[in-house]
Amino acid sequence: MSERAVGETLREVGEFGLIDRVARQAVQARGVLLGPGDDAAVVAAPDGRVVASMDLLLEGRHFRLDWSQAYQVGRKAAAQNLADIAAMGAVPTALLVGLAAPGSLPVAWARDLAAGLADECALVGVSVAGGDTTRAERIVIAVTALGSLEGRAPVTRAGAHPGDKVAIAGELGWSACGYELLVRGLGAGESDAGESDAVESGVGEAGAAGLAKALARHRAPEPPYGQGLAAAVAGATAMIDVSDGLLADLGHIADESDVVIDLDAGAFAVPEELRALGERFGIDPLSWVLTGGEDHALAACYPDAVDVPQGWTVVGTVQKRSADLSAPRVTVAGAAWAGPQGWDHFA
Repeated sequence: MSERAVGETLREVGEFGLIDRVARQAVQARGVLLGPGDDAAVVAAPDGRVVASMDLLLEGRHFRLDWSQAYQVGRKAAAQNLADIAAMGAVPTALLVGLAAPGSLPVAWARDLAAGLADECALVGVSVAGGDTTRAERIVIAVTALGSLEGRAPVTRAGAHPGDKVAIAGELGWSACGYELLVRGLGAGESDAGESDAVESGVGEAGAAGLAKALARHRAPEPPYGQGLAAAVAGATAMIDVSDGLLADLGHIADESDVVIDLDAGAFAVPEELRALGERFGIDPLSWVLTGGEDHALAACYPDAVDVPQGWTVVGTVQKRSADLSAPRVTVAGAAWAGPQGWDHFA
């Protein structure tokens, strides 16, 4: 049964009833000096600067009610914004959340969404400090994340230099694999893949283990939050959150830094479980790793003389841009990657 069809609804409790039931119940982190209940929140900014990032999640485009539970949507909504703060070498301080939804949406769905947001925020010691609600035909979630540089310079996309090494932290390819599984009808409507899904898919023992992980990571990614700060302290010259695919996102660093980035395909340790799933469905798992989005791993460039922090893996190098303006900005083993580079919302 659809979650929309049961329970007390937003129409029945009203806007302020929803705020009382959800927003004012949240425990605030120490960085929030004034939380929900006033015209605006007050968040500490110790070094006088605020790092800010914002994302939208639209029902039917970024999540589906028959694919993900409200709690998982909340985890995902928080994770993709908190990862952006980490990618600047900053530490998160608070989230602001806007929710637009039909009046028929059960309050229980909104509560579970808030629980997912809160639990993901708790991983980095922050909270939802405020937000807004309104009515809409479909669910729309707008999240703004705030962060602090703690006196450091931001790590932008524009600092990479020829001779730098390129490294990644976190796991890549799992969310794209999970999306492929859901499109094929495996795990749809369930919080986790069941044994019947594994049997039906015919992926074998290794693939069965990967199937559950892929679905879980698509529904709720696990960014390596602490690695953003570690990279900044170690001297990273450029960094980015991998949200649209590694090739596409490294392309942003290459463009902003006016360099070329070359990746070593052999440097990516593709897990056996991911390989088994790729083999079963006739997909090169490396394509999930290089072009799949929404894992929210981090990619960074480091001076060659710098040792990358523990948890980072070197996968390529930064090179000088050639005079040929049509040459690809990101290559794999010196050649352009055949096929899509990643996700484009308007493509």
